[in-house]
Amino acid sequence: MDVDTQGKTVKIFSGCSNPHLAASIADYLTIKVSESQLNRFADGELWFKYNENIRGCDVFLIQSTHPPAEHLMELLIMIDAAKRSSARRITAVLPYFGYARQDRKDQPRVAITAKLVADLLTAAGADRVLTMDLHAAQIQGFFNIPFDHLYASGIFMDYYMTKKIPDLVLVAPDIGSIKIARAYSDLLKAPLAIADKRRLTPNHAEVMNLIGEVADHNVLMVDDMIDTGGSITKAAEKLRSEGAKEIYAACTHGLLSGEAVKRIEDSPISELVLTDSIPLKPGIESGKIKILTASRLFGESIRRIHYEESISSLFINQR
Repeated sequence: MDVDTQGKTVKIFSGCSNPHLAASIADYLTIKVSESQLNRFADGELWFKYNENIRGCDVFLIQSTHPPAEHLMELLIMIDAAKRSSARRITAVLPYFGYARQDRKDQPRVAITAKLVADLLTAAGADRVLTMDLHAAQIQGFFNIPFDHLYASGIFMDYYMTKKIPDLVLVAPDIGSIKIARAYSDLLKAPLAIADKRRLTPNHAEVMNLIGEVADHNVLMVDDMIDTGGSITKAAEKLRSEGAKEIYAACTHGLLSGEAVKRIEDSPISELVLTDSIPLKPGIESGKIKILTASRLFGESIRRIHYEESISSLFINQR
């Protein structure tokens, strides 16, 4: 997949946030991750250089923007360097789109960071953005450049259809995840239940009610991300108290901050399945956590974008 019909070379570059996923995407495309160099000045400022010619190339920059904020800054510098090196097209590939949780003014005097990041990526010189499972789908509208929004549902569907879990009920662990849970419910032909959650403070929630029937059923909770694990573990405790049998969870992006892994280990959750959009932090070990790769989904999307083909057939309906 080195050259398209117009003689324009595709090149994949990786930032520091997720080099393993970038390498897996390159393997799918049967190419290598192109060479670049990241250094730091004595005060910690980032210095970036492409170590090969990218003039006229179709450049894909793979970088999740989870904390620390330097991951976002590195991506912006990579985009700027590609623009100044005369790349034909620059696609920012964000397996995880960070700063998406502030997507509106839900109270006075707060920022809309999702819009800010959209403006930064565009101003830096990105021609296109490719990401997966946004925290809020309307963030696509913050961009005035082409934006492709992939869903991890195809990855999870292959896994859970193989498992063939009997007496399955899909559960939305909070009101915000109803849409994605309904999509999984339709795909797996399983009923849907909802955990009614009240958020007392950021990263602290309490499950108040359960809408739906889970007694004597196996349940699968689905969400776009897991951060501290508070919401999903409290929902699991509520499900167990309501008579649920095996409790499974699937979340696209595993931030796993603070005591998240301990909460999962201590919870009734039998298995938590994540994608590799965010690498597990060093030292994290849990027999309950399973990682599925998103490399094929991103690799095929990159191939089709490069050849100007439709990627709509890669989407599993989430409406």
